Amino acid sequence: MSADQRSRRNVFAGLALDRCSERRLDHAWFESQLGHAGARFLVLDTDGKALVDAGASALRFLDGGERADLLAAVRPSLLGLDAQHTPYFLLSAEAGEAATLATNFSSRYLDLRRAGLGLPAFEAGLFAYARGLAHWQSRTRWCSACGSELSLEWAGHRARCTNPACGIEHFPRTDPAIIVIVTWRDACLLGRQASWPAGRYSTLAGFVEPGETLEDAVRREVFEEAGVRVVDCDYHSSQPWPFPSSLMLGFTARADDPSIAVGDEIDEARWFEVDEFVADLEAGRLGLPPPLSVSYRLIEHWLRQAGGLELSELKAPATWA
Repeated sequence: MSADQRSRRNVFAGLALDRCSERRLDHAWFESQLGHAGARFLVLDTDGKALVDAGASALRFLDGGERADLLAAVRPSLLGLDAQHTPYFLLSAEAGEAATLATNFSSRYLDLRRAGLGLPAFEAGLFAYARGLAHWQSRTRWCSACGSELSLEWAGHRARCTNPACGIEHFPRTDPAIIVIVTWRDACLLGRQASWPAGRYSTLAGFVEPGETLEDAVRREVFEEAGVRVVDCDYHSSQPWPFPSSLMLGFTARADDPSIAVGDEIDEARWFEVDEFVADLEAGRLGLPPPLSVSYRLIEHWLRQAGGLELSELKAPATWA
C-alpha cells in the first residue's frame, strides 16, 4: 500500500475537494458560486462545532435561501467544489445566530472529535478543513508586524494589513508534528503521560522545530521523551489535525538499542512484544488511541507487520476517546 493510500484511510483525510485556490481572486466567479443553485453552506458556532442533523449523522448544510434569510450578514469563505462541481462555503455564526439555527432546524452542534468517527469521510474532512480555517480567521484579527487591523480577502484564505505603510499578508498556519511507531526487533515502543488513566499508552509525538527536517524531528523527539536512539525512519502517512492547526506526519522508525531513559515530557515508556500487547489489550490492561488518530493506524501497521494480526479484530474492551 502506498503512502497516499495509507493517508486516505486516516480520519479527516478523505476529502475529495477542488479548493479552487487559483480562482479565489476572481470576484465575479466567486459571486457566481455563491448564487449557484446547489451551493451548500457549512455552519460553525463560536466553539468551532458544526451544525448537524438531530441524529448527528450528517452535516446540516444551509442552502442559498436559508443563508440569505438567516445569515445574510455573515461573510462566506469558499471551501471548494466537489466532483459534481457543487460549491461549499464556510459560515461562522455568532452565539445567538447559531442557537437560532439549531432551534429552527431541530438540529444540534457537534464537536470535531466526535464528528471524525461519526460522519461520512467527506463530511468529516470538510468539517476539519472548515474548523482549521475558522480558527485561524478568529485569531488573526491584528497585524503581528504593526498592530493594525487585518482585512480578510482571497475568499477567506488571506488576511491583509490595512495599514498602507505595512500591507503585510497573513496566511492560515499549519503546525507540522511528527508521530512515530518505534520498533526494536518485533517490539514497539509506546509511552504515556502522567495525566492519563493507568494503562493508557500511545505512540510518541512532537512538533517540528524551525530548521529541522522531519527525520531529525523524529530522532530528537524519541530521544527527548524516551531516551531511545533511532537508527532510521520512514514516512507512513499524514493526517489533518485541526486541534487547532496541526498536520500529523506519521513515521515508522527502528531503534538502535532498547535502553529507555524517560525524559521530562512523558511519565513512562515501555516496549511491547506482540504476545504481551495482545494479552494486555484483550484483558483491558492496555488502552489505545481510537481510530480517530493516526496513532491507531501506526500501531495497526506495526501489529500487522510484526505479528500478522489485525488490530480491529482483537477483542479489546475499548479504546480511549
